[in-house]
This record gives sequence, structure tokens and C-alpha cells, in this order.
Amino acid sequence: MSDLPDPISRRDRQRQTREAIIFAARASFARDGYHGARLDEIARAAGFSKGAVYSNFANKAELFLAVMDMNMEQALATGARPLFELNSMDLSGDDDAVRMTRNFALATLEFTAVAARDETLSAEMARRLDPLITGQALVTQAVRAVHGQRGVTAEDDLDREQVGALLAALDQGAAVLALAGSSAFDAGLLAAGKARLLALGGLSADEFSELLERAQHLPLVEERLAEFERDWRAGGEEAPA
Repeated sequence: MSDLPDPISRRDRQRQTREAIIFAARASFARDGYHGARLDEIARAAGFSKGAVYSNFANKAELFLAVMDMNMEQALATGARPLFELNSMDLSGDDDAVRMTRNFALATLEFTAVAARDETLSAEMARRLDPLITGQALVTQAVRAVHGQRGVTAEDDLDREQVGALLAALDQGAAVLALAGSSAFDAGLLAAGKARLLALGGLSADEFSELLERAQHLPLVEERLAEFERDWRAGGEEAPA
């Protein structure tokens, strides 16, 4: 019986090729922007021919969407819960990770403009943005529950899905302004805006951060996040390798 390891399966080899191309693409999009990134250069950086890119992705847009999916997968793997941070879209700082995130966010703005003119791409972008709105609806539900434990009831004629959509818009809008160089938003203003949307009012940035910290550990949050992660991974497994 041979002691040699089993040769890598064709499916595993395809997955490795696909992942290498996606990693190279993320760096290229962050460095050169969506329009500036070139598929031949991405292929070269990944160690493959341009044909390998086209055997895995129909075009640059499909590759960009795959990078977005990988970013989500990595966020799930770390267990991070950025939506329960006061400024979940904070792109300040100058370390490599922050620069990569900020530069990819700029590329995402380029891609969003392209997708808005294409019905198919627009639908794909909406599908990837929906979890942000759903997540903010969960934040709304959890924060109101914690606040209610203190004997304070938030009265609002907006349901949690509507407030979640507004919170997502506030986060995304603040991020776009920051990317454009505006300093109009700081932690205090963002806390005030979110507190008003949640019909809480009068909370300082520190008080709001403490409320978010407590809210993320509620059983309902643990259950919903676990459910989302299962659904996301199941969707990924069904995608072509």
C-alpha cells in the first residue's frame, strides 16, 4: 500500500484556483480601483493564465462580486459583529488592513455606479446589501430589548425593518462622506443620529456603545446570527466551484 498522499481532487484544485484569483483580485481592486483593475494582471498575480480567470468567472463584474462574498465569509469566520459597534463603517486609521478596507470601499463605489446601470448586477448588489438592512433590524430589536430591561420603552411608529433600513443608510452615508474627505461625522454625532432613529434619544456616545455591547449578547441575537451564518454558508456551498 502506497504511503504517498492522495492526489488533490479536481474539485479541490478548482477551488484553490478560484480562491487564489479572488485574493489577487481583491488586492488589485483595492490598489487600482474597479475600472483600473485588469484581468490579465490579476491572473498573473495569482499565478495563472487569463484563461483560468475566464474559466471561473464570466467577467470582471462577476469576479468583483466574488470578492465581496469572500469579504463576508471572512467576517463570519472571525466572529466579528461590526453592526454592534457605534461606527461600524469607520474607515479612519493608517494601518495596512484599514487602507485595504478603505481602498476596496472606493472600488465598491465605482462598481455600484456600474451595477446601477445593469439590471442583473443591480439585483446581485441588492442581494448582498440586504443582510446589512436585516442586520440593522436585528440591532434595532436587540437595543430596544436591552433598553426595555431598564424600564424604558422606545415608542416609535416605525417597525424594526424600517428603522434597520434607515440605520443602514446612515452608516453607508457616513462612510461615503468620510471616503470623500468630509469630517462632518464623528462618534458623538453618529451616536445621536442612531439614538434618535431608535427612538431612544439623549444617549451619549459612550452610553450608546455600552448599550450595543449588551445588546449583541442577547440570546435572540446569537440565534439570528447563527441562522444567518448557516444560510450564508449553505448558499455558498450551492454556488459553482
